[in-house]
Amino acid sequence: MNKRIMGNTKKSVTEIGLGTWQLGTRWGDEFNPVEAQKILEAAEENGINMIDTADIYNDGNSEKAIGKFIKGKEDKFYIVTKCGRALNPHTDEMYTPEAMEKFVDGSIKRMGVEKLDMILLHCPPTSVYRKDEIFTAMDKMKKSGKITSYGVSIEKVEEGLAAMEYGISGIEVIYNMFRLKPEEELFKSAKKNDIGIICRVPLASGLLTGKYNINTVFGKDDHRSYNRNGEAFDKGETFSGVNYEKGLKAVEELKKLFGTDDIAPYALRWILMNDAVTTVIPGASRSSQLVENIRAAQMNPLTDEQMKGVRDIYDRYIREDVHKLW
Repeated sequence: MNKRIMGNTKKSVTEIGLGTWQLGTRWGDEFNPVEAQKILEAAEENGINMIDTADIYNDGNSEKAIGKFIKGKEDKFYIVTKCGRALNPHTDEMYTPEAMEKFVDGSIKRMGVEKLDMILLHCPPTSVYRKDEIFTAMDKMKKSGKITSYGVSIEKVEEGLAAMEYGISGIEVIYNMFRLKPEEELFKSAKKNDIGIICRVPLASGLLTGKYNINTVFGKDDHRSYNRNGEAFDKGETFSGVNYEKGLKAVEELKKLFGTDDIAPYALRWILMNDAVTTVIPGASRSSQLVENIRAAQMNPLTDEQMKGVRDIYDRYIREDVHKLW
């Protein structure tokens, strides 16, 4: 698989990675370590070396499963983890140097590694991206050898721009056919400052697979049921903040544009068309999903007509609702 450079770390990572929010489980179900192992094995067999996780994913079980899997072959993989969301309350005041070091130590212990490849602040309150002492703490842990590099996971473009004032190496951001704003100022600044871009929620919570319709039922413990309007956390995390019914109409237009109902590989390939992007991290609840995602890296580039068509559909159906929010 093709690889790209993770900004100023100079590390090569696969352009299709593995997101592990739902590793070894479906939304709302219990963690399945056997299925998690199968997914990680499939990732390795298909040449993926980029894995994204977080301390809170499956109550730490994602980190533990990854650590167990990479033991003895750590150099083959590039692991990005995240911290901060476990703070309760999740407020600016809770983000302290002491808390950050505790999070780093916890991730190191769960994964059984000597140091972390990269750790990101996990979508903290906006004010934290300008909090000098937090980034100073990250610099100190980098110098002490606990982490190799650090960065931020963001909800809003302005947060990523603020964090660029510090020594970050990566920014994780929602970027997909229904979320175009990052490619404006954020991506240009990232390229200028040699900062890697990790694209999350690439399929808009499955909306961009083309598999859902107005009658699709999601489980009661699935965020696609209970967070459509941001009831539990930022609504941009669910369907990228797009109104579900309006999103379905846009998806039908995308199916016509690409001449297929299976638009997931096109959605992923579209992201990779932007050279500011380092890697895209679709999730997989089973190994077969991962194999499907990899198809995008093997596809021909999209045509100018297709690229223009995506933007036109965004402008007609999506822009008004989401562009100004994130």
